Amino acid sequence: MNLLLLFPAGLAALAALLLPLLIHLARRSEHRPTDFAALRWLRALPRPRHRVRFDEWPLLLVRLLLLAAVALLLAEPALREHRQARPRIAVSPGVDLAAARALTHAANAQWVWLAPGFPPIAADAARPPATPAGTAPPVGSLLRELDASLSPDTALSVIVPSQWGPLDAQRLQLSREVRWQVLPGQSPAVAVAAVAPLRLQAIADAPADPALRYLRAVHAAWALPGALPVGTPADAAPARWPAGTVVAWLSQRPPPAPVIAWVAAGGQLLLAAQTPAPHALAGPLQPLLQDAHGTPLIDASAVGRGRLLRWAAPLQPQQLPALLEADFPTRLHNALQSVPAPQRALAQTQQPQRGPAIRLANAPRPLAPWLIGLVLLLFAVERWLATAPRRGTAA
Repeated sequence: MNLLLLFPAGLAALAALLLPLLIHLARRSEHRPTDFAALRWLRALPRPRHRVRFDEWPLLLVRLLLLAAVALLLAEPALREHRQARPRIAVSPGVDLAAARALTHAANAQWVWLAPGFPPIAADAARPPATPAGTAPPVGSLLRELDASLSPDTALSVIVPSQWGPLDAQRLQLSREVRWQVLPGQSPAVAVAAVAPLRLQAIADAPADPALRYLRAVHAAWALPGALPVGTPADAAPARWPAGTVVAWLSQRPPPAPVIAWVAAGGQLLLAAQTPAPHALAGPLQPLLQDAHGTPLIDASAVGRGRLLRWAAPLQPQQLPALLEADFPTRLHNALQSVPAPQRALAQTQQPQRGPAIRLANAPRPLAPWLIGLVLLLFAVERWLATAPRRGTAA
């Protein structure tokens, strides 16, 4: 534990210690006795000697302690836990502990699990503590937290399985050199949210729109139940579209505000090439689907949690020959179906890189409650000594 003062200027109150010293100061003059009274007229008057004395020493000491405690309370003292410099060995779940202990390590190293809270590994431990399903944070985030909580001079070793996860989207960077050791095994599987199957919904100005012919063919190739739902812009109701719906907007009018909000909430809107994009959905588009020659078929742009898609040309074989290809429905399905990010990767490719230092400041533990109790106790003792009956007789 390290003692620190959060407000050192409060120690200026120690100047108040002079007040009880002045109150208890007793100045008494002492004269040298003269044997014959007549001699005082024959020589110079004797100079009195002054002796500095303090009355009531117990009360004075208590008052000094009381003022010192108040000054220390104003300085806001606190205790900060001292970070141990012992080497750390972080073991990721999925590693065989017997094989990990067989590796060469420092004798005084502290073994911890790469899990929330970094629980220590007991000598007889065989598996990490249980974690509720679906709540395991990314291992990269845990490793960054562990690195930030250690002192700069603490050596860190990490033992991971060859199939390591779950991962996040950031490249792993730590503030220190890490001894990276990979053992056979794989991290526990993490539950992945089920992806809703794709559904197709068409919005057209007229039910006889020529482009609907090709969308109906795609709908049949996807083996979706029933016929292709076709609506008009006037009766477009995003609240009735189930999860996983891809809306093909063939109308010449831009989508209304409810449809824009539906896209931002996670929907996919596929605009015709001639449909003007609303200002709220305007943004740079990137090719999402291409034909065998690299010609873009569909461009896409992220909008909130959803996507805005646009056909690169009108839905006619003359402009889009890929419409007549046998694998077009499958390629379109793969492009529109959201695929969950991979949860695990080869641990050899995830070795941390050296990055900027980030330190987690441990919150100091204030000592104010204890000092307040001490001040109240000293004040009670001071009042008792100041009002004691024997004080008057001693005076």
